[in-house]
Order: sequence, then C-alpha cells, then structure tokens
Amino acid sequence: MIQHVHERVSRARGIDRVLVATDDERIADAVHRFGGEAVMTSSAHRSGSDRLAEAARMVAADVIVGVQGDEPMIDPGAVEAALRPFAGDASVEAATVCTPLRGVEEMLSPHVVKVVVDARGRALYFSRSPIPHVRGGDLREAARLAVERGLARRHLGLYAWRREALLRFAALPASALEEAEGLEQLRALEHGLGMQVVEFDGDPGVAVDTPEDLERVRALLAPMGARTNLETGQGR
Repeated sequence: MIQHVHERVSRARGIDRVLVATDDERIADAVHRFGGEAVMTSSAHRSGSDRLAEAARMVAADVIVGVQGDEPMIDPGAVEAALRPFAGDASVEAATVCTPLRGVEEMLSPHVVKVVVDARGRALYFSRSPIPHVRGGDLREAARLAVERGLARRHLGLYAWRREALLRFAALPASALEEAEGLEQLRALEHGLGMQVVEFDGDPGVAVDTPEDLERVRALLAPMGARTNLETGQGR
C-alpha cells in the first residue's frame, strides 16, 4: 500500500522529494525494497502532522506536504492543489483540500470529515458532524439541503505547511476540539493558525481504514492492471 501512495505522490508536479516517515521498521524495510526513502520517527506522536514535523527537522524545504500512508488511490492533482496557495503568497502558512459532497449518507457519516470556509477560502471549522446545518427539517433533511445547495464540502486529509508553521503546530498543546473530534487540524484553528482550503474537482479516492475498504480498493485497482499486494494498516 505504501508503494502505491509513494508512486502517486511522486507524480505530483512541484514535489522534489518523497520521504516515508514511520515508527515501524517493517514499513521502512518495505519502502527500501521498492527503492523509496524512509526516515524513522518516534512512536509517541499524536497525529500524522506531528510525525511530519519530526521528519521536517531532518530536511531543508520551504513547504512540506503530509499524505497519509493509507491513501493508495490518492490523485496527484490533490497534492498539487494543496501546494497552489503558497505560490506568490507569503502569508499562507498551511493549506488543505476539499471536494464537494454529493450524497446524504456521506454528509451524515462520522467517517467523512466536513469543512466550512470563510469568504477567503480559509477554514472556519472541520467536523465529523454534518456541517453546515441547513434549517428546514430533521438532521437528514438538513444534510440533504446542504448537499443540494452545494454547501457541503468533504475534507481530504492531506496538509501542506510552511516548515516554520509546521514546527510551531507540533509544539502546541493538544486542544479540546482536536481531542473531542479526533481531528488534528482543529489544533491549528484553535491556536489561531490559519489554513487555506482549496477546492479539488478530482476523485477523492478511497482511504483504507477497514478490511472492507481494502477489498474495495483492490476491486478498483484490478481493472487498471495495478499491483494488488495491499495490506491493511494505519497510515504513517
């Protein structure tokens, strides 16, 4: 699975180097076998961005993108979209990507993270709950209206950071909203670190979080003639 992610991220324009940050020697060994580069990090990190920050201290880069290792179908265009806000705008400290939500079930699912933004495209809030809530009925009806009116946005869990902002983020204490929702990006918002959200029109892909997700990804990759030696596991 890591190889699929590595290969797709490597195709993104604007990426100069791809590193796999892990606390598991087995993952590092797998990366080395396919010719990739891996760095060992602590097993005590609270989130992928905290792990990314440790790896960032080992490299010289102005902007660093973090992609989870459980995204074997990630579109390289999503990585490119996350990089876009940094071009010519020194005020951007962090960026992420969203895509329109087109179904009520996804809007209602706690496994699908939603995001709302301000007029400048900066994140106002991320939640596992269906946001925004459109008045006019029960929860399902509110979700339907939000999707129908084009207000519902799905957050894709990849982040681009200016190196200094990433290191500041990792030094911050865990926040109450971060712990309540289980969403690391809320730590940034609670501490006043702005995050630009870029609309992405491509396929959001399928993250492998469960055995069912694994079988779905295998079925999707098989017609493309892709290798299907995927193993389930948490992204690192």
